[in-house]
Amino acid sequence: MANIAIVGTQWGDEGKGKIVDLLAADADVVVRFQGGNNAGHTMVVDGDQFISHLIPSGILQKKVCMIGNGVVVDPGVLIEEIDYLESKGIAVGPEMLMISERAHVIMPYHKLVDHGREKMKGDKKIGTTGRGIGPTYEDKATRRGVRFADLIDPHSFKDRLDAIVPEKNFYLKKFLDTETVDQETIQGQYTEYAGRLSLFVGNIAVAL
Repeated sequence: MANIAIVGTQWGDEGKGKIVDLLAADADVVVRFQGGNNAGHTMVVDGDQFISHLIPSGILQKKVCMIGNGVVVDPGVLIEEIDYLESKGIAVGPEMLMISERAHVIMPYHKLVDHGREKMKGDKKIGTTGRGIGPTYEDKATRRGVRFADLIDPHSFKDRLDAIVPEKNFYLKKFLDTETVDQETIQGQYTEYAGRLSLFVGNIAVAL
């Protein structure tokens, strides 16, 4: 199978989505392999504007789209995006979109860490969007994150939270001097996300 990779080598706002949209016409599958929802693609089709932050722009070409294991995903944002596209007549069911079971999930404590670090840096802050993307990648690298495979498995998800939340709350409170998270609240909210997204999750390496 021939592949074409679209890679930005500047500062992230280079119009990659437009190129993907152009090439998608001749593609079988469009895969996003990295990044998060800190940016987005704006596309205009027949005078109608479409905005996506996580779902590959190939969805407008009615191509099968995949979110790879290198992407960090805020499930709430993804669900909003699915609903938004479907409200505009774009089919985004499990037959059109697949999420890698190994993709990592952005959690509420990631966003708090992001904001807390920026506040602590004061004038030296780096200007992060505060959406938890960097801290999620940190947990991915150190194998302390929550993957979609964990999210859709209630027992695995609880075990991950049991191990992670006390450590994150200690860091948030004692080092960043900011608010902490409630594990039961997270478990309830993200279990709802899992119920909505479970049919989209699979092993994209096999699917390809």
